[in-house]
Amino acid sequence: MSAIRNQVQLIGNLGQKPEIKTFGDNQKVATFTIATSDYYTDNKGERKQETQWHRVVAFGKQVETIEKYLDKGMQVAVTGKLKHSEYNDKDGNKRYSTDIVVNDFIMLDKKV
Repeated sequence: MSAIRNQVQLIGNLGQKPEIKTFGDNQKVATFTIATSDYYTDNKGERKQETQWHRVVAFGKQVETIEKYLDKGMQVAVTGKLKHSEYNDKDGNKRYSTDIVVNDFIMLDKKV
């Protein structure tokens, strides 16, 4: 049962090319956003689309593949866990962030 605790699975499209940063002893982190969309019919019978944006963070060897192949608009499947954090912005205001830390991902589009 512990294997399914704090597990997220999403399929969506990248909002921008992943941002790659190097830290520490030549370690890399990739951050990007993916959009997921749901569709529903409103009370007037019109079909509506609702899009949610998700911030995704990846570490380790996955970053090499992300850096080489992922690009804006591509569709990916991501599995990972939720990580909540808080920080103070440049004006001293407390901000909150929820990220998906990648365990695995699959590219659903081929890079052209």
